[in-house]
Amino acid sequence: MTARIFRPAPNAMQSGRGNSRQWILVFEQSSPREIEPLMGYTSSSDTRAQVRLEFDTLELAEAYAHRNGIPYAVQPAHDATPKRNSYTDNFRSDRKTPWTH
Repeated sequence: MTARIFRPAPNAMQSGRGNSRQWILVFEQSSPREIEPLMGYTSSSDTRAQVRLEFDTLELAEAYAHRNGIPYAVQPAHDATPKRNSYTDNFRSDRKTPWTH
């Protein structure tokens, strides 16, 4: 069963960097989910899909996978830094594009 190591992207609805600094190791699903006939819930017999390990650095996550013999794939980090503008920059007289209604 392979694992995936990634660093989650910051939440698009907030300006903070919360929950995006640590590296996450999750296991890929080995068996498909099934629909439980009585209640209609989706279920799986794969208990590793519930495991989510957090590490401070990529090297620690890779060392854990090597130490436990877990094959893994690393996804590149989401390091997009948005352009920070203040509200008053919208009304500056030296804007590149003129402000109109």
